Amino acid sequence: MATVELRFSAQPEHVRTARLVAAAVARRAGVDEAVLDEVRLAVGEACSRAVGLHRSHGITAPVSVALTEEEKAFSIEVGDSVPGPGADPAESGASDASGASGAGSARTDSEADGEGEDEMGLAVISGLVDDVEVRSGAGGGVIRMSWPTADATVRP
Repeated sequence: MATVELRFSAQPEHVRTARLVAAAVARRAGVDEAVLDEVRLAVGEACSRAVGLHRSHGITAPVSVALTEEEKAFSIEVGDSVPGPGADPAESGASDASGASGAGSARTDSEADGEGEDEMGLAVISGLVDDVEVRSGAGGGVIRMSWPTADATVRP
Protein backbone atom coordinates (compact mmCIF):
# COMPACT_ATOMS: atom_id res chain seq x y z
CA MET A 1 0.00 0.00 0.00
CA ALA A 2 1.75 3.17 -1.24
CA THR A 3 0.96 6.51 0.38
CA VAL A 4 1.84 10.06 -0.58
CA GLU A 5 1.39 12.70 2.12
CA LEU A 6 1.10 16.45 1.61
CA ARG A 7 1.02 19.17 4.22
CA PHE A 8 0.51 22.78 3.20
CA SER A 9 -0.18 26.08 4.91
CA ALA A 10 -3.81 27.14 4.83
CA GLN A 11 -3.47 29.43 1.84
CA PRO A 12 -5.86 29.24 -1.14
CA GLU A 13 -3.01 29.29 -3.64
CA HIS A 14 -1.80 25.88 -2.40
CA VAL A 15 -5.10 24.15 -3.26
CA ARG A 16 -4.18 24.03 -6.95
CA THR A 17 -0.96 22.19 -6.15
CA ALA A 18 -2.86 19.63 -4.06
CA ARG A 19 -5.29 19.08 -6.96
CA LEU A 20 -2.46 18.52 -9.45
CA VAL A 21 -0.63 16.09 -7.15
CA ALA A 22 -3.85 14.18 -6.44
CA ALA A 23 -4.60 13.79 -10.15
CA ALA A 24 -1.05 12.61 -10.89
CA VAL A 25 -1.06 10.06 -8.07
CA ALA A 26 -4.58 8.88 -8.99
CA ARG A 27 -3.48 8.34 -12.59
CA ARG A 28 -0.44 6.37 -11.40
CA ALA A 29 -2.64 4.29 -9.07
CA GLY A 30 -4.84 3.22 -11.98
CA VAL A 31 -7.91 5.42 -11.57
CA ASP A 32 -9.81 5.57 -14.87
CA GLU A 33 -8.94 8.63 -17.00
CA ALA A 34 -12.64 9.53 -17.23
CA VAL A 35 -12.76 9.94 -13.44
CA LEU A 36 -9.65 12.11 -13.03
CA ASP A 37 -11.61 15.37 -13.39
CA GLU A 38 -13.88 14.24 -10.55
CA VAL A 39 -10.82 13.48 -8.41
CA ARG A 40 -9.39 16.95 -9.13
CA LEU A 41 -12.66 18.71 -8.36
CA ALA A 42 -13.35 16.72 -5.19
CA VAL A 43 -9.84 17.30 -3.83
CA GLY A 44 -10.11 20.98 -4.69
CA GLU A 45 -13.39 21.28 -2.79
CA ALA A 46 -12.10 19.33 0.23
CA CYS A 47 -8.86 21.33 0.39
CA SER A 48 -10.67 24.65 -0.10
CA ARG A 49 -13.02 23.69 2.73
CA ALA A 50 -10.09 22.86 5.03
CA VAL A 51 -8.28 26.09 4.13
CA GLY A 52 -11.45 28.10 4.80
CA LEU A 53 -11.99 26.41 8.16
CA HIS A 54 -8.39 27.03 9.23
CA ARG A 55 -8.52 30.68 8.20
CA SER A 56 -11.90 31.37 9.81
CA HIS A 57 -10.80 29.79 13.09
CA GLY A 58 -7.33 31.37 13.11
CA ILE A 59 -5.53 28.01 12.99
CA THR A 60 -1.95 28.09 11.73
CA ALA A 61 -1.45 24.31 11.54
CA PRO A 62 -1.08 22.93 8.01
CA VAL A 63 -3.81 21.17 6.05
CA SER A 64 -2.96 17.50 5.49
CA VAL A 65 -3.67 15.33 2.46
CA ALA A 66 -2.96 11.58 2.34
CA LEU A 67 -3.20 9.82 -1.04
CA THR A 68 -3.25 6.05 -0.66
CA GLU A 69 -3.03 3.38 -3.34
CA GLU A 70 -4.66 0.18 -2.12
CA GLU A 71 -5.15 -3.14 -3.91
CA LYS A 72 -8.34 -2.21 -5.77
CA ALA A 73 -8.97 1.35 -4.67
CA PHE A 74 -7.39 4.77 -4.47
CA SER A 75 -8.29 6.92 -1.46
CA ILE A 76 -7.67 10.49 -0.42
CA GLU A 77 -8.00 11.89 3.09
CA VAL A 78 -8.05 15.66 3.56
CA GLY A 79 -7.63 16.67 7.18
CA ASP A 80 -8.10 19.92 9.03
CA SER A 81 -7.25 20.88 12.62
CA VAL A 82 -10.56 22.51 13.51
CA PRO A 83 -12.26 20.84 16.51
CA GLY A 84 -15.64 19.38 15.62
CA PRO A 85 -19.03 20.35 17.03
CA GLY A 86 -19.25 19.89 20.77
CA ALA A 87 -15.45 19.91 21.19
CA ASP A 88 -14.13 22.75 23.33
CA PRO A 89 -10.63 23.66 22.12
CA ALA A 90 -9.64 24.75 25.67
CA GLU A 91 -10.96 21.58 27.30
CA SER A 92 -11.14 18.71 24.87
CA GLY A 93 -14.54 17.04 24.99
CA ALA A 94 -16.18 19.48 27.44
CA SER A 95 -19.70 20.44 26.34
CA ASP A 96 -23.08 21.23 27.84
CA ALA A 97 -26.10 18.95 27.66
CA SER A 98 -27.10 20.24 24.23
CA GLY A 99 -23.69 19.32 22.79
CA ALA A 100 -22.65 22.94 22.32
CA SER A 101 -19.35 24.20 23.68
CA GLY A 102 -19.34 26.50 26.68
CA ALA A 103 -18.62 29.54 24.50
CA GLY A 104 -22.34 30.22 24.00
CA SER A 105 -24.58 29.77 21.01
CA ALA A 106 -24.46 33.29 19.52
CA ARG A 107 -23.02 33.26 16.00
CA THR A 108 -21.99 36.11 13.80
CA ASP A 109 -23.26 36.47 10.23
CA SER A 110 -19.81 35.55 8.89
CA GLU A 111 -19.84 32.30 10.89
CA ALA A 112 -23.30 31.47 9.53
CA ASP A 113 -22.10 32.24 5.97
CA GLY A 114 -19.06 30.01 6.53
CA GLU A 115 -21.29 27.14 7.59
CA GLY A 116 -23.39 27.57 4.44
CA GLU A 117 -20.28 27.46 2.25
CA ASP A 118 -19.07 24.42 4.21
CA GLU A 119 -22.34 22.57 3.58
CA MET A 120 -22.25 23.52 -0.11
CA GLY A 121 -18.70 22.17 -0.42
CA LEU A 122 -19.72 18.89 1.21
CA ALA A 123 -22.72 18.64 -1.13
CA VAL A 124 -20.46 19.11 -4.16
CA ILE A 125 -18.07 16.43 -2.89
CA SER A 126 -20.96 14.03 -2.26
CA GLY A 127 -22.16 14.60 -5.82
CA LEU A 128 -18.71 13.87 -7.26
CA VAL A 129 -17.64 10.89 -5.14
CA ASP A 130 -19.65 7.71 -4.57
CA ASP A 131 -17.58 6.61 -1.56
CA VAL A 132 -17.14 9.56 0.81
CA GLU A 133 -16.94 9.74 4.59
CA VAL A 134 -16.79 12.87 6.76
CA ARG A 135 -15.50 12.58 10.32
CA SER A 136 -15.01 15.28 12.92
CA GLY A 137 -13.60 15.15 16.42
CA ALA A 138 -11.68 17.11 19.02
CA GLY A 139 -8.48 16.85 16.96
CA GLY A 140 -10.04 18.06 13.71
CA GLY A 141 -11.98 16.76 10.75
CA VAL A 142 -11.25 14.40 7.89
CA ILE A 143 -12.93 13.93 4.53
CA ARG A 144 -12.12 10.48 3.13
CA MET A 145 -12.89 9.80 -0.53
CA SER A 146 -12.13 6.70 -2.58
CA TRP A 147 -12.36 5.53 -6.17
CA PRO A 148 -11.91 2.09 -7.72
CA THR A 149 -8.76 1.39 -9.71
CA ALA A 150 -8.39 -0.59 -12.91
CA ASP A 151 -7.26 -4.18 -12.55
CA ALA A 152 -4.06 -3.46 -14.46
CA THR A 153 -1.47 -6.15 -14.02
CA VAL A 154 1.40 -4.10 -15.43
CA ARG A 155 1.92 -0.44 -14.67
CA PRO A 156 4.62 1.75 -16.19
